[in-house]
Amino acid sequence: MEIASVIVDVPTRQTDNAYDYLVPSGFEGMVVPGIRVIVPFGPRKVQGFVVGLKNSSDVTKLRELDSLFDIEPVLNEELLQLGDWLTTETLCLKIAAYQAMLPAALKAKYKKFLKLNTSIDKIDWNLQKYFRQNVMVDFEAAMEHSFAKLFKKEIDVGHIEVVYEVKNKGNKKTERSVRLLLTEEELHQAKQSLNKSARKQIKLIDFFLEHRETQSLQKLLQVSGCGESVVKALEEKGIVEIIQTEVYRDPLKDREFTVSNHLPLTEEQAVVFESVKNSMMNHEHEVFLLHGVTGSGKTEVYLQSIDVALHQGKEAIMLVPEISLTPQMVKRFKERFGDRVAVFHSGLSIGEKYDEWRRIYRKEVQVVVGARSAIFSPFQNIGIIIIDEEHEGSYKQEETPRYHTRDVAIERGKYHHCPIILGSATPTLESFARAKKGVYTLLSLKKRVNSRPLPTVEIVDMREELRSGNRSVFSKLLLEKIQDRLEKKEQMILLLNKRGHSSFVMCRSCGDVTQCPNCEISLTFHKYNNMLKCHYCGYEERMGSNCRACGSDAIRYFGTGTQKVEEELLKLMPEARVIRMDVDTTSRKGSHEKLLQHFQSGNADILLGTQMIAKGLDFPNVTLVGVLSADTMLHLPDFRSSEKTFQLLTQVSGRAGRHELPGEVVIQSYTPDHYSILLAAQQHYDTFFTHEMAIRRQNLYPPYFYITLVTVSHEDLMKTIATTEKITKFIKSGLSPQAIVLGPAASPIPRINNRYRYQCLIKYKREPQLNEKLKKVIEHYQQEMGQKGLQIIIDQHPQIMM
Repeated sequence: MEIASVIVDVPTRQTDNAYDYLVPSGFEGMVVPGIRVIVPFGPRKVQGFVVGLKNSSDVTKLRELDSLFDIEPVLNEELLQLGDWLTTETLCLKIAAYQAMLPAALKAKYKKFLKLNTSIDKIDWNLQKYFRQNVMVDFEAAMEHSFAKLFKKEIDVGHIEVVYEVKNKGNKKTERSVRLLLTEEELHQAKQSLNKSARKQIKLIDFFLEHRETQSLQKLLQVSGCGESVVKALEEKGIVEIIQTEVYRDPLKDREFTVSNHLPLTEEQAVVFESVKNSMMNHEHEVFLLHGVTGSGKTEVYLQSIDVALHQGKEAIMLVPEISLTPQMVKRFKERFGDRVAVFHSGLSIGEKYDEWRRIYRKEVQVVVGARSAIFSPFQNIGIIIIDEEHEGSYKQEETPRYHTRDVAIERGKYHHCPIILGSATPTLESFARAKKGVYTLLSLKKRVNSRPLPTVEIVDMREELRSGNRSVFSKLLLEKIQDRLEKKEQMILLLNKRGHSSFVMCRSCGDVTQCPNCEISLTFHKYNNMLKCHYCGYEERMGSNCRACGSDAIRYFGTGTQKVEEELLKLMPEARVIRMDVDTTSRKGSHEKLLQHFQSGNADILLGTQMIAKGLDFPNVTLVGVLSADTMLHLPDFRSSEKTFQLLTQVSGRAGRHELPGEVVIQSYTPDHYSILLAAQQHYDTFFTHEMAIRRQNLYPPYFYITLVTVSHEDLMKTIATTEKITKFIKSGLSPQAIVLGPAASPIPRINNRYRYQCLIKYKREPQLNEKLKKVIEHYQQEMGQKGLQIIIDQHPQIMM
C-alpha cells in the first residue's frame, strides 16, 4: 500500500498541513515527492503537491488520488525542503512557498499531451494503439487507464515526452518540422525504388542520409532548395512525416554575441578570486562580502568564479537587481558562456520565462542570470551563487512569501556546500557588520581597474542659488559643465530622484493640495497626458484649470519631475539631445533596452532619468554626472533614509569616468552639510558606516536589533485601530522586557485605496516566542481575513517602512 502526503492548494491556515491519500495501483511507483496531483478535497477536486510517501497512515478511511498533474516532479527534494524553511522564516502558508518557486506559466491552466519521439514499433505493443492515428495523445485520456506505468517507463527512456500546452500567453511555441521514419537501409531501398526523374525527391533523400535528425521545415526548404510539395510527396510514400515541434522563445534571438575570453586580473582581483576559488575547490559553504568601489572590476571576478563552477561540472546563479539587468550585463555573460546561459527578468513574457525555466530544468544551461525569483532556479548541483548590488531593496519580496533573496541564497548554499558572494560598492550596514564580526568573509577591491581615479565631486548648496535669484532646477555650475560637455561632444547622466512632472499641485489662493480620493497622499501631475495620478492605488483624473475647492485659477505646480526637467533643459539648450528614462518612457517591452542602446551609440548627449539609471551602466564617453535632488529620500520616515541616500549617490557617481576620460560629479542639495551627502561625495564608505552605526545603536535599530512590522488595514477606521490595539497587547504579553513594542500608530501613509492602515513595530534581539505569537495572531484572525476584509501583514526584517 502506497500513501502520498499532499499539501493541497487551499490557501487557509486550517488546511496548511499534509493530507494522506491512497495511491491507486495503476499509479504506484509513479508518484514521487515534488509532483503535482489532483485530489478530492471535501466536495471538490483540487491541485496539490506531493511532499512525501509512506506505507501507513493514522487515518482509517483514506480517499484515493484522482489523477497525476505531472509525470516529472516540478520541485526537487532541495526545493521542497526550502519551501518548509520559507514557511517557518516568513510565516507564509506552505502552498504559497511552493507556488513562489514556479514560473507563472506553470501556475496557469494548461492541457497536457503525450508525444511519441521514436518509431511506433519501438514502444510497448500495449501502447502502440494510442499512436496509430496521431503522434500526440491526450495525457488524461491515456493516463487514466491501467497503462500509466508503461507510459512512465517509455517516458523515462525518452521514447515518449510529456508536452504542456498552456492555455494563456505561456503557450509553447511550435514550428513545423520534418522527421525521418526509415532506417538508413530502408532509406537506400526507397531511393532505389524512385523514378530517376524525381530528382528533387532523390536530392532530399540524400540530404536525410547525411542528416538523420529532425529538421525545421523552413530551414530544410532553404538548405535543400526544394519546395514543400517535394516533402509532401515523401510523406505520402511513408519516408518522412511533418510534425509540430517545440521551439524555445529566445528573448535574445536577434542579437549577435562574439565570444570573449577572461580579462587579466589586477593584483587585488586575483587575491579575491583565489579566496573564492579555494572555497569552491574545498566544497565549503562560505559567505563572502565583496566590497569593491564602483569600476573596480567586480563583474570580472564573478565571471571567472562562475567559470570555475562550470569546470567542476556544476551550475551557477548570478542575481542582479531588476533595474541593473541591463542588456549590457546580459551581453557580458552571453559573450563569456554562450548558450549555457538562461536569462530571467520581468521584461520577458510568460512564455519566454517558461521556456527559460524548462531549459534550466532539462539541464540544457548551467548559468542563470536573473532578478530576485531566479534564486529558485531548479538546478541540482549548484557551485556558486552571486548577488550583485546586494544592498538593493528589491531583493526583498514585498508580497507573500516575504523572503529576502540573500537569506534564500545562503540557505541554498548550505545545502549545496558552495560559496555565496554578496557584492556591492555600498553594502548594507547589516552585511558589513556581519563581515566585521567574521560571520561573513570580507573581500575588498579598493582601486578602480587600471588605477583610474574616482571622479571629482562638487556639492552645490541650492539655498545659495535661490538667494542669488536662480530659480532654475539647474545650478549655475551644473549648467556650465553641461555646456562644456556639449561642446566637447562628451556624454552625461542626470539623475532625478522621482518621476512625473511635478510632485504636487497646489492652489495659491486657498492652499488646497489636490489629494487622491482613496489614499492620504497628494496626486502627481503627468504633463504628457495632462493627468493627475496616484502612485499607490492607480487613481487618475484630468488636470483642471481651476481649483476645485475655491474655483481660483491660481494653480501652481510644486516640485520637479523628469518631464519638467527635460522641458527646462531644452529651453536652455535647444541643441542638446536628451533621452528621458522613467516609468512612463520604459513601460513598453524592450523600450528600456532601445533607449540605452540609443545612448550607447552616441545618438544622445544626455541621459536623464530616475533611479533606474543609477547602477550597472558602463558608458565610456560619460564624463559628467549631475544629481539634481540629492535630498529627496533623506526626509522620508524610514530609519534607512540616510543609508539609501549614501548608496544612491555613491552608485550614480560611479557612472562617470569609467574609461579613458576623467569624470566629474555635481551634487545639488538643500542640505549640503548632511553627513550622507558629504561622505558619498568623498566615497568614504568606512567613515559613513561608523557614523551611521552610532546612530543605529543609539536608536535601537538594525543591525543592533531585529525588527518586525505588523500592518493592519481595513475599510473601517475604528475596526483597524481596535484590531491593531488587540494585536499589540497580545504580542507584548509574551515578550521579554528587552523587546520594545511601538504602537499602535497610524502608518506613514494612513490610507491607501480606501483602506485605513495602522501598524505596530517590534524591536528585539532574541525572542524565541515571537514567531509562535505572530502565528497565533494570523490563526486567530484567519476567518475575518477571509470574509470580513481585514488584512494583516507581518513583515520580518522589512525594507520599506512606509
